[in-house]
Amino acid sequence: MSTLYLVRHGQASFGADDYDQLSPLGAQQSVQLGRYFAAKNLTFETVLTGTLRRHTQTLAGISEGLGHELHAVCWPGLNEYDSQAIITAIHPEPLDRSPSAENYRHHFGLLRKGLLQWMLGNTQPQGMPSWPQFSDQVMQVLRHVRQSPHQNVLIVSSGGPIACAIGQVLATPPEATVELNMRLRNSAVSELSFTPKHYALQTYNTLGHLDAPEFADWVTHA
Repeated sequence: MSTLYLVRHGQASFGADDYDQLSPLGAQQSVQLGRYFAAKNLTFETVLTGTLRRHTQTLAGISEGLGHELHAVCWPGLNEYDSQAIITAIHPEPLDRSPSAENYRHHFGLLRKGLLQWMLGNTQPQGMPSWPQFSDQVMQVLRHVRQSPHQNVLIVSSGGPIACAIGQVLATPPEATVELNMRLRNSAVSELSFTPKHYALQTYNTLGHLDAPEFADWVTHA
């Protein structure tokens, strides 16, 4: 049985003009994950990423930590949904983007509600695929990986596609898929065992590479 390692990107630049960029901490999280993989003597015969910068930057950090470059196939079906379009579909008024805990909670509260309405088919965010189309893009990747003859496959992506993949394997309802998405931490690893016929969830949202007191303040969600 083979293993698919699903890695969410390191901390991005929430609140900045360009979110699609790892923060300095996000880069550190990624390098530390690579070191963790190296300590476990993990090798990846197949590597896939989305095409977003935070995906490729996370992979570069993992490569640095491993001590050798990982060559990936970029797959657009692993790209994240447009969170602003999701929120605008249920809350067209402009949001206060000044940094504060209250605005942070408000943003993610709206995102949670917007995701559910999109998954239920009650909204269609502008410029985005429908939820069934988004899910099918993720499933195309899973079908491709399932036919891989390799022992270890690495995917670097975002919370939406990873939650979608796990939700498909577990057959979760939309409400549970949203919660899977919202709980995923930066640089977290989830593992799916697979054969040519099926997947099985082994681990979800783990941070083994940050499981030490000196990394306590490296745990982030956005």
